[in-house]
Formats: sequence, structure tokens, C-alpha cells
Amino acid sequence: MDEGKMDENEWGYHGEGNKSLVVAHAQRCVVLRFLKFPPSRKKTSEEIFQHLQNIVDFSKNVMKEFLGENYVHCGEVVQLPLDFVQQLCLKIQSERPESRCDKDLDTLSGYALCLPNLARLQTYHFAEHRPILCVEIKPKCGFIPLSGDVTHEAKRRVCRYCMHQHLKVATGKWKQISKYCPLDLYSGNKQRMHFALKSLLQEAQNNLKIFKNGELIYGCTDARSPVADWNELAHHLKPFFFPSNGLAGGPHCTRAVIRELVRVITRVLLSGSDKGRAGALRRGPGPRGPRVCEASPFGRSLRRQGKNSPECSGLPKGCLLYKTLQVQMLDLLDIEGLYPLYRRVERYLEEFPEERKTLQIDGPYDEAFYQKLLDLSTEDDGTVAFALTKVQQYRVAMTAKDCSIMIALSPCLQDASSDQRPVVPSSRSRFAFSVSVLDLDLKPYESIPHQYKLDGKIVNFYSKTVHAKDAAVVSTRFKESEDCTLVLHKV
Repeated sequence: MDEGKMDENEWGYHGEGNKSLVVAHAQRCVVLRFLKFPPSRKKTSEEIFQHLQNIVDFSKNVMKEFLGENYVHCGEVVQLPLDFVQQLCLKIQSERPESRCDKDLDTLSGYALCLPNLARLQTYHFAEHRPILCVEIKPKCGFIPLSGDVTHEAKRRVCRYCMHQHLKVATGKWKQISKYCPLDLYSGNKQRMHFALKSLLQEAQNNLKIFKNGELIYGCTDARSPVADWNELAHHLKPFFFPSNGLAGGPHCTRAVIRELVRVITRVLLSGSDKGRAGALRRGPGPRGPRVCEASPFGRSLRRQGKNSPECSGLPKGCLLYKTLQVQMLDLLDIEGLYPLYRRVERYLEEFPEERKTLQIDGPYDEAFYQKLLDLSTEDDGTVAFALTKVQQYRVAMTAKDCSIMIALSPCLQDASSDQRPVVPSSRSRFAFSVSVLDLDLKPYESIPHQYKLDGKIVNFYSKTVHAKDAAVVSTRFKESEDCTLVLHKV
């Protein structure tokens, strides 16, 4: 990319999260990722460069090691003309969701991260004339904590995602509670995975997006987004899954297309052989947490059938979901057990602030940093070193809990038999595919107090809401039983 010849008209708004915004090039398969900050917060150009370089180093030296080189794209830091960045900012402002405009694009440093556009370009170089379908999934945390430090009973039965849904709907973030539960997707059981993916398609929230040739065709940004239209989605997808056009329109066609999409995504998620080092996270044969979340509609239907747990399938160890789950489980103590250790590190830094660099809290994220993450001991010896290791593991685990998986699919050509690319079949066609991971910025050390407070808020709200509903059900049953009271009089 020639940084000296940049035209803002060749770039378009692609999307944004809480801390960064992405624009995509109209012809070339690259994106630029800019940092965002609140208007009141100013950073120097040097600080922004180091922030972006830390993102690259963490992806390369830590997440690529855990997840495998085929899945992780590190990118590079580039410096752009300031007038280009400022004009680009003005051009895309009207396309930004209102809920994201509380932070401004960094237009002062000129630094950005240049990455491949995974919605168009895949790890393998496909012919440009082939259409590309991309599904982006943010699966969230796939396990229920086992730590003895957990004090809220609900956290031992219900996953974080399902609990958080109640708070998000109550505060207006989303219109209704999603039926999606991460434990279903991470189960490895095809029936549960199909249910999870259909639930995401019904209520995508910010956990699912679908792109066609780089353009977003399905997904929502906030509660004001229009209701998901499966018929419109099926219209977009039909040429991919039923290229011979042997399927008429209508509800039957829509269901058939959605079913094919779900099956193909499931097959891709269960595939994989890229050798990451998540296997280095050796865990003993200790007890496992619940395999089913009590709040999952799938789990509830099982209990109605008199089954306590589904057939156990488990994820193949080579697949990306398995590796992601292993990294998530670096959260060994839960935030309740982690927070006192964070306070221990904080007290040490208050006394010795010059040690912050030695402790590698802000980097460098190198091989030495990675090696310390492999210590899975939970016996607290009272040292700052132990506390720091658990804090760093928690930050990495939280990164894995918030990452996105991008699945790119492209129809195979008739002469693709000699192709070495991985292929997934559907009923009427075959797809070459690639899988990548996005959103791998290490979670900030400073966010731990916020996570601790948020955890308590989520659990307390969920417990209060569920208990109120249970009480209402019991009350209704009691009133119904009053109508049927049998009174015996002595004769």
C-alpha cells in the first residue's frame, strides 16, 4: 500500500467496536483499523503507535501460538497522511451507528493497522471472479466457572452470556432475550450446535454478521436495527447453496437455505488441523463444570423430556472452537477469585511504580510473556509473581471470550479437484473455505475493576429477575389451587 497516494473515496465504512473503527478498500482486499477515544482523552502519536504495535506483537507472539498461524492475521502498523485520515473521518461519519459515536476516530497521529479484509480475502488466494460468503460469529464464553471462589450459586448453573441477556434487555441494549447459549455452540454436539446457530440467526444482536462479496447483508448494530428477515437472507444465499435454481421461493425455500447454511457452518467449525499450542495448556482430569446451561432453551427442553444432559460429543481437538475454549479457560479463578490478586498487584505498584515495566503489564508481549501463561497452578503462595501470572492469564482469557470467528466460503469450480484447499460439502454444492480469528487485542489491565463490578451487577440482576418470575409462578399456582379446594364438613 502506497501511503503517499491515499484517496478517501477509495475507502468505505466497514464496522466498529468499542475501541476501534475499520474501513475497507473498494478494490483491494485490505482494511485499515483506527483507534477510537472519548473526546476528552488525548494520546500522543508515540503512545498510539506503541498501542498498535502491542496489538501486532500480542497477536503474533501469544494468540498465534495458542490458536495456530492459519487462524491469526497480525497485520502491520502504517502511517498515513493526516489530510487523508481527516477527510476519511468526515466521509464515513454519517454511516456510523449513533450508539458508537460517543468516541472519535483518531485523526491526529496518522497511525493505523493494515490487515487483510477477511470478509473478502481468505487465507488462500481465490480467483477474484468467484463470489465469497462470509459469516462472522462472536461465540462468547463457552464454559461455566468451576472455581471455588465463586460465591453466587447462579453462576454455577447459568452461563455469563445468558445471565447478561436479562440486564441488556432491561437497559434497552436489545429488544428481546436471545435463545443462543455459547455452551450449545461449544458442545461439539451437532444438534445443539444447529440450535445455537439458528438462535443466532433469529436474534443476531452483535454476535453474528453475514457478508456477501465484502458487503454486510445480515446483522444488527443496536436495538433500533430492523427485525431480521430470513426471506431476504435466503434470497441472498440461495445461489450459493442451490446454484441449479431447482428450488422455488416461499417458506420452504427459506427454511431449506437456512438449514444448509447452519449445517455448513457447523461442519466448518468442527474441522481443522492447524497446529496451535493450546495443547500446551495441560490440565489434569479434574472435575468438569456443567455441560448444559440451565437458561438454554435447548437444556430446558431436555429436562422436560426427563434427560439431565445431552449425548456427549465434545469438540475435536484440532478445531478452532476447542482451541479458543482452552484459552478462555485460562480464567482459572473467575473474576471473584481474581480480583483480590489484582488488588495485591495494585498495592505492589503503588509502592514500587517503577516496576510496572518489569512486570510487563503494558508489554512487551514476547515469548517470555507467553511462557508465563502456561503456569496453570492455583495454589496461592502469597507472592506478587503468582498474583501477576493469574492476572495476565485472566486478561488473555477475556480476550478469547470476546474474539470473533470469521468463516469465508467460496463455491468450488468444476475443475477444483486438484485444489489443495479445504473443502466443505453441502447438499447441492461444495465450498472452499477458510477460518480466521478477529478482535484479539489483549484486554486492558485497568478494566479488571470494571469487570468485577459488572459481574456482580449481572448476577444480582439475573437472580432478582428469575426469583421474581419464580415467585409469580408459585403465586399463580397457589391461586389456581384455591379454586379447587375440597372442604370436608363433619356430619
